[in-house]
Amino acid sequence: MPPDGQKPAYVGTRVPRTEDLRLLTGGSTFVDDIVRPGMLHVCFVRSPMARARILGVDTSEALRLDGVRAVFTAADLNSGVHEQWYSLNGRDDPDTPRPPLARDEARFVGDPVAMVVASDRYVAEDAAELVVVDYEPLPPIVDYTTSLDSAESVHADRPGNLVGQLAGRPMADLEPVFANAPHVVGETVYQQSHGPVPMETRGIVAEWAGGELTVWAATQSPHEVRAFSARLLGLPEHRVRVLARDTGGGFGQKVLPQREDMCVLLAAVKVPAALKWIEDRQEHLLAAGQARHEHGEARMAFDDDGLILAATLDHVQDAGAYPTPSPVQSGIAVGMLFPGPYRVPEGTFSSRFVFSNTSGRVAYRGPWQYESMARETLLDTAARQLGLDPVELRRRNLLGRDELPTVNCNGMPYDHVSPRETFEQAVEMLDYEAFRRRQARAREEGRYLGVGTCTYVEPTTGAVPFHSTEGATIRIEPSGEVNVYVAGGSCGNSLETTVVQLTADALGADAEQVNTVQGDTAVTPFGGGTGGSRSGSMTAGAIARTAGGLRERVHAIAAHRLGVPVEEIETVRGRARRRGSPDDAGLTFAEIADIAYFQPQALPPGVPAGLEASDRYHTPHLMIWANATHVCTCEVDVVTGAVKLLRYIVSEDCGPMINPNVVEGQIFGGTVQGIGGALYEHLAYDEDGNPLATTFMDYLLPTATEVPVIEVGHVETPSAGPGGFKGVGEGGAIGSAPAVVNAVADALAPLGVRITRLPLSPAAVVGLVEEARAGQAVSR
Repeated sequence: MPPDGQKPAYVGTRVPRTEDLRLLTGGSTFVDDIVRPGMLHVCFVRSPMARARILGVDTSEALRLDGVRAVFTAADLNSGVHEQWYSLNGRDDPDTPRPPLARDEARFVGDPVAMVVASDRYVAEDAAELVVVDYEPLPPIVDYTTSLDSAESVHADRPGNLVGQLAGRPMADLEPVFANAPHVVGETVYQQSHGPVPMETRGIVAEWAGGELTVWAATQSPHEVRAFSARLLGLPEHRVRVLARDTGGGFGQKVLPQREDMCVLLAAVKVPAALKWIEDRQEHLLAAGQARHEHGEARMAFDDDGLILAATLDHVQDAGAYPTPSPVQSGIAVGMLFPGPYRVPEGTFSSRFVFSNTSGRVAYRGPWQYESMARETLLDTAARQLGLDPVELRRRNLLGRDELPTVNCNGMPYDHVSPRETFEQAVEMLDYEAFRRRQARAREEGRYLGVGTCTYVEPTTGAVPFHSTEGATIRIEPSGEVNVYVAGGSCGNSLETTVVQLTADALGADAEQVNTVQGDTAVTPFGGGTGGSRSGSMTAGAIARTAGGLRERVHAIAAHRLGVPVEEIETVRGRARRRGSPDDAGLTFAEIADIAYFQPQALPPGVPAGLEASDRYHTPHLMIWANATHVCTCEVDVVTGAVKLLRYIVSEDCGPMINPNVVEGQIFGGTVQGIGGALYEHLAYDEDGNPLATTFMDYLLPTATEVPVIEVGHVETPSAGPGGFKGVGEGGAIGSAPAVVNAVADALAPLGVRITRLPLSPAAVVGLVEEARAGQAVSR
């Protein structure tokens, strides 16, 4: 943010991304690019059974293979765990079991049972095949919906398979409202298991040397990896250094270290060489984690005018065997946000989180997304039952900017959002009435077109203690160049460019002279990293506080040298000058730095030598809210089941945009992921718990062929936070899947199709059509 009275030169403009040259020319450094002297490679022996007792592990034949340096089992590694908890949860927060290696029982297909260390990955993989594990099969819980009623336990010390639960007021309190309402609509929607699937899989390099541990990690939160590593091994934090150079996507999955990372860290202090583990894609789809696997019974009561009277959600979520972190924390938001951006006078919710013998749940771009899926699909169902157009039903119930601040019926306070405004912009961009006319003509021709929407509010920059503060260090070097040190954790969300733009404006520097150092815990201030759509707002706050003090020092030195009052000094593009002076007047940053570093006797009284400042920002806000509306149109082939997306529109309100290119890139990426979740992606299991999608031949992702041009409109409602900025990282993935599902349901509405399960694969669509036609035939 620039000083008072100055217009920003860079914030709000489409500045080319700083990191693109490195990334596009192959100059980037991912974890797999790290090579250390004598480095050894890791491969895991994984359970082929969803649930089995481990009776013994024979490593003798593997150890005889040339090039094998060690084979570790749970007996070797698990005892080395000193302390294990995540900063997001806190030391005293109840968490779920998370042993580095399976010891007595394997709990999902892919569960790591042993770890091989060898001279290269090829030898390690060959040796892993030679490790003999004696398994005694046990009955698995594969279908999480049966978990709470099962006689079996995923974890013996957690009978009943309940990870945790939470609820609002009792459901019975609202029964009179539903009983007396003119219209009650209910639906249970099941969302399938799928995952973040970043381009770069998980990976870590750990080197123990000279009593210090150096870790190169693919992570969204370098300082959390450092803190966790120190706790795990019982080391002082100053003896752990974490470096995160380039990370090829994270989407929540790479916020926290998982069990394989623990194994590498624990083994690193036992092996006299650096250890590298890079996950292959099959391992990733087996064991990196799942998300979105949940269902809920959603109900709404309406009056005769279509106004919502009450809403409830009874929600159950699959946590898998080893969720990371405990899913209860992010799951809280599912029920709390279920009312969404609508006027809902009364409501409540219940959420339960259950274990199953599948890979553990991980965070994924809006982990509470199910609230929008349940609400928005239910609203479309309600519109059809009430005989209203879904757009008209929403118009009657949506909150507008002029109705804020307010608190939803579950206690969530909303402010600085514009749901009705984004909705109207998106509908106008589509020309909704023209589409309805086109749809009617298509139906006369035997074609099935549909339109769906999703409007949501998104919590960003929340005041979870670990996420509520962020630091920055800014140094104007003797050369006049500016170096900015922040925690980082960038994984494609362009934090480098964001930091350069923010700092250039805050200092009055030229963007060309600003550089940023991120992802190295040895030199950067402590920070929470990328997660919870916090990076833009929190980094803006840290840079504003830090740059403010440094700018005052620059002004004081310039005023003293130029002989003018300090309040008359301004800094513009790396030059301090008297206001109103020519562009080339005054002193350059290099000249001011020369005084600060090499002429301390020439400094004004009270101004210290050097040009370096550090400070921290702490957000006072419980939440900074963003919001958006997604609109999707599609055509469904009822013979083949193929869904073709025709247009896709997003109206987004993330406050002022630091860089529109970056904002829109985040929207595009998240939207594509949501499209994948609605139509293609599925981490499916058979009844024995065997994964059915372990390659990209089976796990389908949307490509440029399936995704239309994404049109973006912007509504700007500044937040109460620094610069008025809001988060934008997760919204695209929240709003897109419900919009697509509603579009398909709208297309097939004349056939009486009801959508209750995802994904909407061609086979699923054909099955729905056939089922609906069969039902109509019976009714006739």
